[in-house]
Amino acid sequence: MGVPGGICLLWAAVAFALDRYGERRLPEDTVWDAIVVPGAAVWPDGQPSPALARRVREACRLWRAHKAPLILISGGIGRNPPSEAEVGARIAAAEGVPIESLILEDRSTSTEENARFSRDLVPKLDRVLVTTDNYHAWRSGRVFARHFPQVTAVGSRPGPRLRLRGALREVFVILVYAVKGRL
Repeated sequence: MGVPGGICLLWAAVAFALDRYGERRLPEDTVWDAIVVPGAAVWPDGQPSPALARRVREACRLWRAHKAPLILISGGIGRNPPSEAEVGARIAAAEGVPIESLILEDRSTSTEENARFSRDLVPKLDRVLVTTDNYHAWRSGRVFARHFPQVTAVGSRPGPRLRLRGALREVFVILVYAVKGRL
C-alpha cells in the first residue's frame, strides 16, 4: 500500500471514528445547566447553513425533552451578516423556545471562541451539553471542557456528502488545534 496509502487509510479511519463519536446516546436522567450551540455559517441571504439549522433544531429538541432550561447560541458574524447567534435564535423561536430561555453570544468566530466567550458571558454555568455535527462533537467537547467544569457533546447527523467532507476536514482541524494547544 505504501506510506501515502496508509496515511489516507488512517485519515479516513479517524474521520469515521469522529463521526461515530457524535452519535453517542445521552444518559436518560441527566440535566444540564444549558445546551450550547456552536455557530456555523450564515448564507449571503441571511439564511442559516444546514449545519447551523441542524444544530439549533437538535438543541431545541433536547430543550423540549427538559435536558436543560436554557439554550446558549454562540456565533458572531462570519462571511455574512447577521450573527450566527441571531439567525440561530430565529430558528429556536420558530421551534417554540421562548426568548427568556435563550442566551446569545454573538462575537465568536471559532470553536475556541464559542467556548471562551460563552463562559465569559455566563460564568455561572457548570454543566453544559454541546450540540453540533457528529464529526465535530469530539473536538467541541475537548475545547469546551477547557472552559466549563462538566461538558457532554453530542452530534446531529448531516447528509452523506456533508458528513464525509466535514469529517475528513475535521481530522485536519484537530491536528491544527492540537499543535496550537487548544485541545
